[in-house]
Amino acid sequence: MSKALAKYSFKPILSGYMNSTESHHTVPFFQYEGDARRASTQDLIGEEPLSILIEGQPYSVVMRTPGQEIFHVAGFCLGEGLVDRPEDFTTIGYCEDMDPNVVTASLHPERRKKVADLLKRKGFISQTSCGICGKEMIKDISRTVTPITNEATIKLSQAIECADKLAQHQELYEKTRGSHAVMIYDSQFNVMAVAEDVGRHNALDKAIGKVFMDGQLGRASLAVLSSRISYELVQKAGRARLPILISFSRPTALAVEFAQALNMTLACRGEDSELLVFCGDERLRR
Repeated sequence: MSKALAKYSFKPILSGYMNSTESHHTVPFFQYEGDARRASTQDLIGEEPLSILIEGQPYSVVMRTPGQEIFHVAGFCLGEGLVDRPEDFTTIGYCEDMDPNVVTASLHPERRKKVADLLKRKGFISQTSCGICGKEMIKDISRTVTPITNEATIKLSQAIECADKLAQHQELYEKTRGSHAVMIYDSQFNVMAVAEDVGRHNALDKAIGKVFMDGQLGRASLAVLSSRISYELVQKAGRARLPILISFSRPTALAVEFAQALNMTLACRGEDSELLVFCGDERLRR
């Protein structure tokens, strides 16, 4: 049995929060310039499989960067529609041998009954580059998300400032140049969570999972993403009720269409002081 984590002990939540695997690895390489060859080393981002068990049964395997596994799985379960609140878990934590590459979660009986159809959808593998892989249909995953009623607003200059602060928190990227990052702000635009991962979907799951397990999702107002915003990232943010998403790459057309349907603000950084807003510009004050 894994050790209880007191911070999340509103119910017997099991975690043994730890990182026994590495988020990055130093590897040798040769640098060529003209006829010269120089030996050197480079930090590369780690990538390992994370097996997610629900009710003791395999549900999914995701390729991710080690670290924050409990928050990762909590955010994943929220995004999948398996839970709506932390109390829907009875336990969440590492398996008996404390392997950080295997996390198991159990649901309250009432919740388990409510999501019985979702629990049947198991065994798919979500790749780091494509979180929608293995889903039955876009329509199927959309049904767990409803339009956002949070009408929080932010000054345009402040939105740009919040976005540009992300680089200050990308420690793993500084070492490896190979990670995605997500930062979540509260309604006063204080940082609530930061996460990095080889997979952009994983980084969002980890950041959302941290805020979710702290019981603070109701205060979250803005998420900044280093990556392109795709349909499935809008779906995850919609489940977390995040009203504003800002990225550093253009969103997909389907992401914009979905964000519009969810009453979400979708924007990305442009040149210098530019902010390109694709929907929900009523939340941005001049």
